[in-house]
Amino acid sequence: MITTQALNGKSRVRHGFFTREGGVSEGLFASLNCGFGSGDNPDHITANRSLAMRRLGLEGDDLVTLFQVHSDDVAVVDKPWKPGQAPRADAAVTRRPGIALGILTADCAPVLLADGEAGVIGAAHAGWRGALAGIVEATVEAMCAIGAERGRIGVAVGPCIQQDSYEVGAELRAEYLSASALSGDFFRPSDRDGHFMFDLPGYLGRCLDGLGLRLVEGSDEDTCADESRFFSYRRATRRREKDYGRGLAAIVLTG
Repeated sequence: MITTQALNGKSRVRHGFFTREGGVSEGLFASLNCGFGSGDNPDHITANRSLAMRRLGLEGDDLVTLFQVHSDDVAVVDKPWKPGQAPRADAAVTRRPGIALGILTADCAPVLLADGEAGVIGAAHAGWRGALAGIVEATVEAMCAIGAERGRIGVAVGPCIQQDSYEVGAELRAEYLSASALSGDFFRPSDRDGHFMFDLPGYLGRCLDGLGLRLVEGSDEDTCADESRFFSYRRATRRREKDYGRGLAAIVLTG
């Protein structure tokens, strides 16, 4: 489990970006696969989620995750739901202690946020579509709507696909440039004509830096390149594997 200085200093807040290690799943899903959207044995996934929550001092039922759809929609969480009842959204915020907000990723960026003084936390799933749509900005707005203050919010962007692994087509770059010409800073030409290498965490960092937050911390861990520690959709696709696991990031208020 990976933790960050941006959130470690927050009173009443526990968090973790979990690697794929330490679970019970096998094969393509070995071993801490926490995503019910995969084809893994559901009993293994349930056990893995419980194992992860124990690292945070919680039970498996305390974890809520979303039906992630690459949007800018944010759910306000007042009580836990069962996995099959998850809302279609890509971020969640809460003031309720004891509810772990979870994000599932396999190359997209998990983003955890906290204002420990106000007792408000958030978690967001940011792939290229969600990042462009403004999911991190929407999450901060939702946190402030329930009592957080921007100048007290600490943010950690967890392990995700890094620029050296993330080749994209010209169409994706054009979408970013149509939103802002400054987005060109996050694309460099690849070895293939008409393709570019995209810096997703760099783009998210710039978005977050412009929000007036207390502290923003990134990660240089590459989920696609590090097979021993992370699941990766892109790596699985390149190998024509039929499925892939999902890694978990989670944050919870204590007390």
